[in-house]
Amino acid sequence: MFLAQEIIRKKRNGEALTTAEIQFFVKGITDNSVSEGQIAALGMAVYFNDMNMDERIALTTAMRDSGTVLNWDSLGLNGPIIDKHSTGGVGDVISLMLGPMAAACGGYVPMISGRGLGHTGGTLDKFDAIPGYQTEPDSQLFRQVVKDVGVAIIGQTGDLVPADKRFYSIRDNTATVESISLITASILSKKLACSLDALAMDVKVGSGAFMPTYEASEALARSITAVANGAGTKTTALLTDMNQVLASCAGNAVEVKEAVDFLTGAYRNPRLYAVTMGLCAEMLQLGGLAANEAQARDMLNRVLDNGKAAEIFGRMISGLGGPSDFIENYANYLPHSAIIRPVYANRSGFATAMDTRELGLAVVTLGGGRRKPGDKLDYSVGLTQVCALGDEITADKPIAMIHAQSEDAFDAAAQAVQNAIHIGDTAPEKTPEIYRYIRQSDL
Repeated sequence: MFLAQEIIRKKRNGEALTTAEIQFFVKGITDNSVSEGQIAALGMAVYFNDMNMDERIALTTAMRDSGTVLNWDSLGLNGPIIDKHSTGGVGDVISLMLGPMAAACGGYVPMISGRGLGHTGGTLDKFDAIPGYQTEPDSQLFRQVVKDVGVAIIGQTGDLVPADKRFYSIRDNTATVESISLITASILSKKLACSLDALAMDVKVGSGAFMPTYEASEALARSITAVANGAGTKTTALLTDMNQVLASCAGNAVEVKEAVDFLTGAYRNPRLYAVTMGLCAEMLQLGGLAANEAQARDMLNRVLDNGKAAEIFGRMISGLGGPSDFIENYANYLPHSAIIRPVYANRSGFATAMDTRELGLAVVTLGGGRRKPGDKLDYSVGLTQVCALGDEITADKPIAMIHAQSEDAFDAAAQAVQNAIHIGDTAPEKTPEIYRYIRQSDL
């Protein structure tokens, strides 16, 4: 028999917790036998004294097992269960293309996604811009769509990882979110509860990233790779660039439009293509669907070019309650803002730097993100045609188009965009879209 206060004392003193102690404490988080104060105290002790890799694996698996762990055996699936997760960014619309692309290549993608947090956009908020789409279906419909279509992108159900829901809300209120050990367990417990065979992890780096420095992003990527593989899920983490908006836009409906344009071939932003292909190719290799990167990329380009990925995206939308002709007629279904107008830089030159976080916050102030939990979103607002670093900026070339509902909102967003995009005399050096891959063999 353990005592919660003795477990807290042990971690406070910098000692390693046993798997049994961690399991006892997580059970207490789930069944409320451990108080909020005790949870906060353990969170703070971990924040200051950290956890070793064995502790991180034990915490992750205990949280995974605190609720329902999905089992796919009864569905008789003839391919691997694969997925990806991102630490969040601005204009990060990758999930919308990657899920259908991986499914079109023979994988099954049961993607549990989240809503916008701070300056970062949320995948579920993008899907909420589509009339009828159910981001919170019952488990039977979720499983059926995964089986029939190959991909379903939904929100976390109430019985999935309940320990994380309680622990995270307390961490959020007690300044202990920024612990790599606790972030690792929070992210992976939800993913591993989906019983994945393989996971590609997208860890952002730069001015729009969740982690403040490259070193912190790399440390998180290493932790996630080690813990996920230690828990039995083949995982690779990619460190990807978030020093500028990833897609050509940021918002909800505008990102859905860009995803459809990407899948149908109407327009593919080169940076978005590079990161999407890198993550998707890694998923196919980890899942055993491709022998090497060249084969994976060939498979992915084929399902983009022959329309199979776009078709699967359309089938997923209709399977989860959206329009059956969404791909063909998305313009009729997605909301449009009252004002769509360009914003220009104050001088000519080259786009040399971008405060991506501030651009994300500009979307929030337009109404496309939440200032506080429960805020109702305006899915039509956002930024489109955002310039890329290195672009030459002239008096008649906008640095972005702003989608707003009022003149005041437009003016505030225009000011924020002008302040966030820096114009200089010479073009900056090009930075890679993918800085590095961290595989199990690299640890």
